[in-house]
Amino acid sequence: MTAQLKENDIHPQHSLSWIAGVKAVFKLEMKQRLRARSWYIVLGIWFALLGLIFVLAAVTTASMNAEGEGGPILFELVIGTVLLFGLLVAPGLSATAINGDRAAGTLAIIQITLLTPGQVLWGKWLTAWAAALAFLVISLPFIVWALIVGGVSFSETLVSLVMLAVELGLVAAIGVGVSAIAARPLFSIVITYMLVALLSIGTLIGFGLSMVLVQEEAEVTTANYSLPDDFDSMAEPKDEDFTCTTETYRQPVLHTERTAWLLAANPFVIVADSVPYNRVSEEDSGTAEDYRVPGVMESVSLGLRTAQAGPDFEQTCEELSGPYAQSPPPTGLMPIWPLGLALQALLAGALILIGWKRLATPAGRLPRGTRIA
Repeated sequence: MTAQLKENDIHPQHSLSWIAGVKAVFKLEMKQRLRARSWYIVLGIWFALLGLIFVLAAVTTASMNAEGEGGPILFELVIGTVLLFGLLVAPGLSATAINGDRAAGTLAIIQITLLTPGQVLWGKWLTAWAAALAFLVISLPFIVWALIVGGVSFSETLVSLVMLAVELGLVAAIGVGVSAIAARPLFSIVITYMLVALLSIGTLIGFGLSMVLVQEEAEVTTANYSLPDDFDSMAEPKDEDFTCTTETYRQPVLHTERTAWLLAANPFVIVADSVPYNRVSEEDSGTAEDYRVPGVMESVSLGLRTAQAGPDFEQTCEELSGPYAQSPPPTGLMPIWPLGLALQALLAGALILIGWKRLATPAGRLPRGTRIA
């Protein structure tokens, strides 16, 4: 790779600016990726797979005859799918960025140039991030399709895409940091996938296991709409046929508001919690026609808000507003995504910092079996 460094990128007779060094590493890394035929095969498979999922979802939503729901459901499906596969692909694109060159015998040659460890890390990270963003770019036709269907606001689209790109960048940074620390490429890939699994699945497991710590028995009042006993079962019920009754009893409740912070670092929670979902009309009357099925990411957001709010000890008929009304989402809660984003950035920054120290030359000590050149 270093043999391809041009004279205008790195010149031994003058100092190398920070941006020029990062740009040189980025250009060379991107050239190598663009030359690889396997890269285009992976993108083609991704496009075909996403297209199949999208078409099946479009047919399903069309059969539901739900006006105004198809666009949001399809849009959130694309965002959730890109995030899911991005979490699976980004570690593979970044976890061998440094130790892969070390195994190939080219890292030492890079280290004796004017490139600093920080420039190498930044260039490798930007390359891995750009490669991960290619999956988002490939999905743009389906995103545009969902927007044409309608029902998705501009703010939701912009925030979703920006936060999705940020998440892919953080995962790529974690992979590059691990690759600079670990001596073996296989080991760094395993560690990176374990860290991603810890953020995406481990947070859910930790939140679920914490339920036993926040459970207590309390008096709860619930409201329920039901038909009278003498209602004709052969007739189609109308809204006025339902009556609302309340019932008070003691039952175990879960104070999830005490442990909802455990979900903060989850990538899906960060993206879903940051998006403004403004799809509930003030004219909704609580009828069957007004019932709306939330999308994938909105369901994650509603679940998080419910966990943050904790148990509802007193549910009234006014809260339901009708037999088909959806329970109103909790309001007045602080968003949790800034905390999760800070935790992920702290993890990625710590790994990058340790990796920077490992790349510093001259190296006082190297792991046993490490290849120099």
